[in-house]
Amino acid sequence: MKLTGLQYAYGTVPSRRLGKSLGINNIPAKVCTYACAYCQVGKTIKMPIERWVYYKPEDVFGSVKNLLENAYRQGEQVDFLTFVPDGEPTLDINLGTEISILKTLGVPVGVITNSSLIWRSDVRKDLNNADWVSLKIDAVEETIWRGINHPNRSLDLKEILDNILEFAGNYHGQLVTETMLIRDRNDSREHVEKLTEYIAQLPNITAYLSVPTRPPAEKWVQIPTEETLIQAYQIFRSKMRSVELLIGYEGNAFGFSGNVEADLVNITAVHPMRKEAVAELLEKAKSDWSVVDRLIEKELLVKKEYQGKTFYTRRLKPSFNETDG
Repeated sequence: MKLTGLQYAYGTVPSRRLGKSLGINNIPAKVCTYACAYCQVGKTIKMPIERWVYYKPEDVFGSVKNLLENAYRQGEQVDFLTFVPDGEPTLDINLGTEISILKTLGVPVGVITNSSLIWRSDVRKDLNNADWVSLKIDAVEETIWRGINHPNRSLDLKEILDNILEFAGNYHGQLVTETMLIRDRNDSREHVEKLTEYIAQLPNITAYLSVPTRPPAEKWVQIPTEETLIQAYQIFRSKMRSVELLIGYEGNAFGFSGNVEADLVNITAVHPMRKEAVAELLEKAKSDWSVVDRLIEKELLVKKEYQGKTFYTRRLKPSFNETDG
């Protein structure tokens, strides 16, 4: 099988929050406003904060529509169309247009954002059109934020936090937050209490607490202790009705589109896959491990070890020449 063209859609992938999600990759590899230490798809290559035209909305729509139709033909369930690229989705100046035209497909549209550009009114307007929005909030203290998320130097945490509150007060879809807890960085009782106080101000949300379950960009990143996680959950639960820990494995139920090589490359560009998940996808495709060996030989996949598990992820190759912000 041959890999064909640039793909803006991938999956479906199992999501602990959204069921079966068809992912949308609307940003070139690792163009992001943050260089998070725990990022599962590698180190950030470019860090602009100005929005940009990356791809044509009709091309993104066509890619999603084709994969959605393939998923249905394969008998796959699709619960959400989700913008979760290997960069920050709100950097795409066409995000609002893409959300609008994708909603015509009759599947709810979600966006997972690191919140860094929510101080922009045009970003808030675009996100308002989505059915479901996840906002990253890893820290409410400047030094902790910079130590974990490594943001573009011109970003301002207070401005981001103030505008998250403004957005939440006007948004009519389903809003969630996600906080990645890192051992000895943002998991102290003092900081978790401050996080809880802030996030509890957001109306009608579910707060998700997660830990690094896939190989992180920085080797020093470690999962908090079980005792610390329980403490964090209890602190959040004391202030909010809906809190969930995202610490388990989401499973191996990745969708097969009909082209297993394309599936492996497009999924792992955003979502590193465990060895057993790759094996299950190959079985669906009636293929064998030679497919993986071939992709590694072509330098499209790379094998990594983390927490006693073997993962496969796409080998990143810079594809965008925009200068840093």
